[in-house]
Amino acid sequence: MEKTVFFYDEQKLKCPVTAALEVMGGKWKPIILVVLSEGPHRFGEIRKRIPKISQKILTQMLRELEQDKLVSRKIYNVIPPKVEYRLTELGNCLEPIIDQVYQWGVKYTVSNVPIPIISGEKELPN
Repeated sequence: MEKTVFFYDEQKLKCPVTAALEVMGGKWKPIILVVLSEGPHRFGEIRKRIPKISQKILTQMLRELEQDKLVSRKIYNVIPPKVEYRLTELGNCLEPIIDQVYQWGVKYTVSNVPIPIISGEKELPN
């Protein structure tokens, strides 16, 4: 099947693959999406699961994912303040895609040995 690629006004139409990768791609967003696929997490919990990410970058990535409607933020009216991040319905749709990208990465890496990049009991998908 031939696929159509759009390159008119970059702000309005673009290649669907490029658009998808811009939203979920990068160094940290896929890992954040994997962590949130397990359920709601507070900021500190996400940071503990991704030890090498800085607070500034995690904040920036969560804001971008929220703007792209993949992640929602729930603020509880309690003291001390409590905020939880969770995948939206749109974000949950990415789970099988991320699993497939992971499998592709394992198959095509030089060592063929998956390297865990998040900490905790749940590893990345097999």
